[in-house]
Amino acid sequence: MWTYHPELLATPVPRYTSYPTAADFGPLEEGTIERAIAGATGDVSLYLHIPFCEQICYYCGCNTGAAGKRARVETYLAALHQEIATVASLLPATARVRRIAFGGGSPNAVRTTDFLALVDALHAHFPLFAPEWSIELDPRSLTAEWGRMIGTVGITRASMGVQTFATHCQTAIGREQPAAMIARSVDSLRKAGVTSLNFDLMYGLPHQSAADLADSLERTSMLGADRVAVFGYAHVPHLVPRQTMIPESALPGAEARFAMAAQAHAFLTAQGYDAIGFDHFALPHDPMARAVRDGTLQRNFQGFTDDQSGVLIGMGSTAISGFPGLLAQNDKHNGRYRKLSGEGRLSASHGIARSAQDRLRGSIIEALLCRSEAKLSPCLLAEVRDRITPFTQAGLASLTGNRLRIAPGGLPYARVIAAMFDSYRAVTQRKFSSAI
Repeated sequence: MWTYHPELLATPVPRYTSYPTAADFGPLEEGTIERAIAGATGDVSLYLHIPFCEQICYYCGCNTGAAGKRARVETYLAALHQEIATVASLLPATARVRRIAFGGGSPNAVRTTDFLALVDALHAHFPLFAPEWSIELDPRSLTAEWGRMIGTVGITRASMGVQTFATHCQTAIGREQPAAMIARSVDSLRKAGVTSLNFDLMYGLPHQSAADLADSLERTSMLGADRVAVFGYAHVPHLVPRQTMIPESALPGAEARFAMAAQAHAFLTAQGYDAIGFDHFALPHDPMARAVRDGTLQRNFQGFTDDQSGVLIGMGSTAISGFPGLLAQNDKHNGRYRKLSGEGRLSASHGIARSAQDRLRGSIIEALLCRSEAKLSPCLLAEVRDRITPFTQAGLASLTGNRLRIAPGGLPYARVIAAMFDSYRAVTQRKFSSAI
């Protein structure tokens, strides 16, 4: 179904979990994040970042550290508790917290008692209105105690970092987790009440073959994952030093990566999954698939989402908050984050105020990635008409009047097409990962 046009995928582009992207952030005026939180109203979502893992994988580009240093974990959690109190004190009474997500790192790298204390703090400080709870999990540290905790809290959505079932690929990326471990984790989460379970898989891994990917996809389907995200491994050792443990010579080439992405799409859609973009999939009963059918799918810092809230408040180091007119990121340095939070101050001094033009371009980028089509203003149509021609001539997109549509065969080119509306790319020469 997909045709490989290497020249159209040659330029690395952002993943566009926001617009403008984090690469375009700069200093914010003092008090900016505080004013944004104080002005929030209606439904609000919270994200809490836990930057710890029991074991650090070679491929991972997340801001995370080993959980074995207990003192560091404890001081971080103390700072997070203080930030919870500070943010809640700013949030107006008209706000309603409807979604709470824990990510990392691996939230289940901390003790269950510490996690429950965070949940209790959220209940104590925020106006919770029957929120949906979600969590990212590492199956290697998903103990029986953690399974019971998930049931106690009422978490119904979970995402597991599976990556691959191929043992030789697991060894190469420093993430060894037997298939039986994954199966036990699935059973534990289902018993705990998780109704939407996502598997993160990867293609383009060292020594990975099409057969390896096929096996991982088949096992994922057999284990009944409600959602599947199939990411291309981004090898950027100049940005992520731990990736030097992965020899570049062991990685599949660009054409092989494209074939793997196409393979995953073909297999999962044949198994009854609905395609969400080109690299996410959901069974028809899942809320994500329903959002696609309803035309309400959105995109935020957590990726594709059925969350309709316009406000996402991030807490923890590196966490990003999103408001209609502002994007703001907490300090990336754990030490500075802990110091500021301990003083009752918010650390989000880095970000960008979104202009009307930013919001217009962001809405088009989101529409293209979420719904494969967008209506263009005359100015933007004139701006991109010539650049879109190679894609329309290849049958990857169509331009009818002022409506731009991405064809089913053009899905792997969606990010490249979306990037045409990114006015920051001409001035920010940061190197991004490959488009597929």
